[in-house]
Amino acid sequence: MSVEGTKTMSTLSKKKRREKYTAGEWAFIIFCYIFVLLVIAVSLYPIIYVVSASLSSVAAVQRNQVVFLPVGFTTRAYEVVVKFPNIISSFLNSVFYSVVGTAMSLAFTILAAYPLSKKHLKGRRFFNLFIVFTMWFGGGMIPFYLLMKDLKLIDTRFGILIYAVIGTFYIIILRSHFESLPESLDESAKLEGANDLQVLLKIILPLSKPVLAALALYYAVGKWNSFFWETLLLTNKAEDKMPMQVILNRIVSASQFDEAAARQLSRGEQANPQTIKFAAIVLTSLPIVIIYPFLQKYFIHGTLAGAVKG
Repeated sequence: MSVEGTKTMSTLSKKKRREKYTAGEWAFIIFCYIFVLLVIAVSLYPIIYVVSASLSSVAAVQRNQVVFLPVGFTTRAYEVVVKFPNIISSFLNSVFYSVVGTAMSLAFTILAAYPLSKKHLKGRRFFNLFIVFTMWFGGGMIPFYLLMKDLKLIDTRFGILIYAVIGTFYIIILRSHFESLPESLDESAKLEGANDLQVLLKIILPLSKPVLAALALYYAVGKWNSFFWETLLLTNKAEDKMPMQVILNRIVSASQFDEAAARQLSRGEQANPQTIKFAAIVLTSLPIVIIYPFLQKYFIHGTLAGAVKG
């Protein structure tokens, strides 16, 4: 069939589908589109406003003139944020914690999920229940802090990397994905002389790239945005180890960053705490926004693949 014939058939099939809809069905479809567009607008507007306000003049922000686009375009707020104490080193620390921490988390998650996916593992049910138990019950914040202190992990980079190295829910997702893979893959590989580690590295992991990419994104976003435990585990003696989110928290906090601090950083030029806070929020969110499109194609597929079996 020619290309023109194919296009004609496609056009006719679309017309037939349109004719099948009743007036009520069309009304419902239009309502769904309008509702989805409203949800998108409500979700995107705060982000657009923060970006626009960070690029607007102080006077425009103070007079509430910024609605959608920047008013009195200026990058002064970003220049002030870059001059904030330890901002560059904290950004590099966040990159380090996110990259190394995500790699460690993926490695431990794989090493936990793969054995648990094997039905012949002795005590498999007990280990699964033991791991799931940690999702419902925890030791508490104070015992955990005392444990980290006794292990001498306070004010250390390794303490930040290890305190949340593994997520129980992610183990369950990856375990379910491994269980969904045909057992014949393992059997045929072992008949060829491969051991469990070779099967995992050369067969299972290459087939699990979408799920691993989704988990990597989950871990990376969580580690990049984390600041609570970092605030507790890193005291003022470890300023050089602080991640960027801790510095952002100081900037956003009114008690740590007021008009006097803004004037001191801006050296008398136009800048105020509000625009500086917006600029700091944009800068800390930018890396994840840049990385996400590259992993988006794996995100939905990986999440669904890990949910095939419970």
